[in-house]
Amino acid sequence: MAIRECSLEDMVMNCRFCNTHIKHLFVSLGSSPLANSFLTKDQLNKMEPFYPLNVHVCEKCFLVQLEEFESPENIFSDYAYFSSYSDSWLKHTKEYVDKMIDKFGFNSKSFIVEVASNDGYLLQYFIEKGISVLGIEPAANVAEAAKQKGIPTEVVFFGAKTATRLALEGKHADLLLGNNVLAHVPDLNDFVAGLKILLQPQGIITMEFPHLMNMLDKIQFDTIYHEHFSYFSFLTAEKVFNAHGLAFFDVEELPTHGGSLRIYACHKEDNSKTVSQRVFDLKQREIDAGYMDISCYFSFGEKVKSIKRDILKFLIHVKEEGKTIVGYGAPAKGNTLLNYCGIRTDFIDYTVDKNPHKQGHYLPGSHIPIKSPDKIKETEPDYVLILAWNIKDEIMEQMSFIRDWGGKFVILMPTVEVL
Repeated sequence: MAIRECSLEDMVMNCRFCNTHIKHLFVSLGSSPLANSFLTKDQLNKMEPFYPLNVHVCEKCFLVQLEEFESPENIFSDYAYFSSYSDSWLKHTKEYVDKMIDKFGFNSKSFIVEVASNDGYLLQYFIEKGISVLGIEPAANVAEAAKQKGIPTEVVFFGAKTATRLALEGKHADLLLGNNVLAHVPDLNDFVAGLKILLQPQGIITMEFPHLMNMLDKIQFDTIYHEHFSYFSFLTAEKVFNAHGLAFFDVEELPTHGGSLRIYACHKEDNSKTVSQRVFDLKQREIDAGYMDISCYFSFGEKVKSIKRDILKFLIHVKEEGKTIVGYGAPAKGNTLLNYCGIRTDFIDYTVDKNPHKQGHYLPGSHIPIKSPDKIKETEPDYVLILAWNIKDEIMEQMSFIRDWGGKFVILMPTVEVL
């Protein structure tokens, strides 16, 4: 396969990890607003900022990445995503807490720190076990929800500076964790350097993040949005951590968010950890799949275009039959899909979300109104399009009553499926 290089106007960035000049385009999803920039009614008639959603890949370290168009302060300081509104996610995190205690023996003498702790969705379960915790969360509105639960939380962005201050205060972490934060960090080196600084000499880091292999294999292009600056294979994530004196000693493959990794890391000089066979096996699988070959990354864009055509064919057919479609969920991934495909209220009447912070607002770009889930019973739509497909089982169980009037569920990713 011929190697594609970006056009001259695209060749404007260096790799955020290794600083190599970026030459190669992974996929272009056109232009889109920030995926979590929900609008009020008064904002609908005002100019809305759109930014290029072009994804690049580094030929040296194979980090898949976006340019930084908006600062983290503008994206995350007032955030609409609250983790506690997903029952399946709460179950996942409770199981994680139990597993960490059983596996590593954390107890009342331990100190747990979570980076991007959101509304305390996870740390609350450590507190229930009598274990001291600290949350680090840059979104003040979300952090306030955690504080109201009695969870100590610092409202600050995490990096080497914050880690150094906390370390000087004696707050080294026995367990330092972060779920779905690694992709959100524009200054990747500063962030991982901070992990190294804050970790106890024999402490443990766990990080969960979507696995690039699943994005490529399942064509999960809707997981791309401006708040996600980087997309990681296991091999590339290991390179980043190794460069900052941290070593991977275990990894788990998880079903969350369409397929994620949970990596376990420690100080390179910590000889108390045995490297799991799963580390070697996953690295070999990625090598065998071609993830160390730049040409591996060049078929994704055409597959995305094909999926877009299939989605629009389905929606046009349904509307020509006079059927009604509504959405379930107002996730960032849904906004990527809707804006890339040009889907607006001509196809979807409204969407619903359990999060009251989103209700009464409008989706960015598409301007589809967000209602309470109760609205679905009121209007009895023919199809409920599950935009938050990563929790589709939870949604289908909650919304099973749509079968009473013959309603059907629809998933658009990675192929159109009526359920």
